Amino acid sequence: MKAFLLVLVCAIAWCAPVATAQAAGRATTYKNCTALNKVYKGGVAKVGAKNVGGKTNYKPFYNNDLYKANSGSDRDKDGIACER
Repeated sequence: MKAFLLVLVCAIAWCAPVATAQAAGRATTYKNCTALNKVYKGGVAKVGAKNVGGKTNYKPFYNNDLYKANSGSDRDKDGIACER
């Protein structure tokens, strides 16, 4: 019984990082800014991007992969897509 539990714990410990790495590797592409802003009120931004053009009501979510997937929605090309 102890050997079975040890094997089970090892299998879970080995599989967990693989599953989270696969899930983290996928960035969602949203149809438009309305859909994106339902999840991320301040939009999504590249890490290090700063809003220099205007005043925003919400802070953007910083994630390079998510920004890359939705960069077509960055109209002013400031590194922040769908800022509000």
